[in-house]
Amino acid sequence: MTIRFAFYGRVSTEDNQDPQASRNWQLARSRALIDKHGSVVEEYFDIGQSRSIPWKRRPAASQLLDVIREGARFEAVVIGEPQRAFYGNQYGLTFPVFVHYGIGLWVPEVGGAIDPDAEAHDLIMSVFGGMSKGERNRIKIRVRTAMAAQAHVEGRFLGGRPPYGYRLADAGPHPNPAKAADGRRLRVLEPDPAAGPIVKRIFAEYLDGLGIFTIAEGLTRDGIACPSAHDPARNRHRSGAAWSKGAIRVILGNARYTGRQVWNKQRKDEVLIDVDDVALGHESRLRWNDQDAWVWSTDVVHEPLIGVDDFQNAQDMLSGGGRAKSRTRERVRRSYVLRGLVHCGVCERRMQGQWNHNRPYYRCRYPREYALANTVEHPGNVYVAEDDVLPALDGWLAGLFEPEQIERTVAAMVRSQPDARTDPAAADAKRIIAECESKLARYRAALEAGTDPALVATWTAEVQAHRAAALARVRNHTRTQQQPMNETEIHELVEALGDVRAVLGRAAADDRAAVYRQLGLRLTYAPELRTVRAAIEISAHSWGYGLCPRGDLNPHPLIRGLAPQASASAIPPLGRHDLSIACW
Repeated sequence: MTIRFAFYGRVSTEDNQDPQASRNWQLARSRALIDKHGSVVEEYFDIGQSRSIPWKRRPAASQLLDVIREGARFEAVVIGEPQRAFYGNQYGLTFPVFVHYGIGLWVPEVGGAIDPDAEAHDLIMSVFGGMSKGERNRIKIRVRTAMAAQAHVEGRFLGGRPPYGYRLADAGPHPNPAKAADGRRLRVLEPDPAAGPIVKRIFAEYLDGLGIFTIAEGLTRDGIACPSAHDPARNRHRSGAAWSKGAIRVILGNARYTGRQVWNKQRKDEVLIDVDDVALGHESRLRWNDQDAWVWSTDVVHEPLIGVDDFQNAQDMLSGGGRAKSRTRERVRRSYVLRGLVHCGVCERRMQGQWNHNRPYYRCRYPREYALANTVEHPGNVYVAEDDVLPALDGWLAGLFEPEQIERTVAAMVRSQPDARTDPAAADAKRIIAECESKLARYRAALEAGTDPALVATWTAEVQAHRAAALARVRNHTRTQQQPMNETEIHELVEALGDVRAVLGRAAADDRAAVYRQLGLRLTYAPELRTVRAAIEISAHSWGYGLCPRGDLNPHPLIRGLAPQASASAIPPLGRHDLSIACW
């Protein structure tokens, strides 16, 4: 009997691996194993996914599990490199699913199919999971130790954007011969002719006794571009309107202005996504290290803008002269249902969550954070209470599903469902694939014309990585693309939800917030009218069909706690609606 196999592989591009080459050798190893037993009929390959990410959060692996649950067109899965597929206890969490659905698992390390009743096979796979975890930890320790030594002993610039006041300059070929052959160069910080004098001015004025806000006002009044306006291409999320207190404080606390390289100011901590579901794995969180953990270069490695004594005096002034604080604050995480959705009607900035009198509020303190030099009329504080908004907001949303409105709402939902043929994310990925294939054809022609093979290989590897990432986006879109629903199906789904107002009222704060975000809700508070303007406007591709703007390709769980029979993530978008809410 000929066995139909699905191939699964994974590659991480963090260490500049070639996704296409990695796929090819993993697939070749798999085919060598199953050559006399069958052939590969389907392929699932994750690109750019860390091995520590569980299967259910990897796009291709998650798709493979979904296919197995829904009825696979193959009898077994073959993996060419188990250490790339399984990390830690992932084998123990994944293989039982294969056994339950009658799907075999073949790996070279056991010479064929894994026997679920064989203790030796289970031990071997568990060992490989532990080895995979150990290998990743060893790499992490080795890389961090090497970077600490490079920063401390060599004072090497280890990447990232240069701090305001500096720019990057060439420092010669890379000391690693292989990287130097590929054209890699070292970089070093040098003073920025425009921004460097501003850093000196900030320190001088602060040491002369001017406050942070006064310094920000003076710079704004003199027409000096703030950091986000000085480099707008790398700060698209900032308005660049004026200097802020935060920008001044960050500059005053940056030790690299003394001419020494400083590394390890931040670290990545891996925290559990859900303490009640450890199988979901961890996610990385950036956190600040104590100053004692910073790694300083022993020598001055770039031109200093500030003397060491001036820098230390500024740190003493920032910390209140070194005196201990009279009290400590315990950080408490508050739940804000409308976090990121409420905008100030005066300056259009997002309002911040603020907990007052045991109630959640949203506030805008633009004039207290940014030096506007009296160019914008803005109240010192703009406040709106969450409790004043939610009842009217939920009632408005529930009203869209009342008997007199349901037909109109359902018709709008039917019209606004996405069309896979016009999805801009998928179309953009396909455009990138076509461009990459055109470039590869030109590179082959250049190679045949006598261009340096090493140079062509570098170009080809880069283009192949872009092409592989675009292919992954296309596959992910194909997997997540839902079929349009007709009016009858939408009616049944809405009826399953029941009382929308009650459902929203019972939902957990995070789930409720997710509903509002997926609806495309935007709230704008006009303080002079004490009115909140609410609007939802969802395009055909904004209800779970696009990609995260940060490039996250991992599948996310559906919204919980809304109804036992239906999930709100299955409801098509509503189109555009508006509401005016009075707040007193």
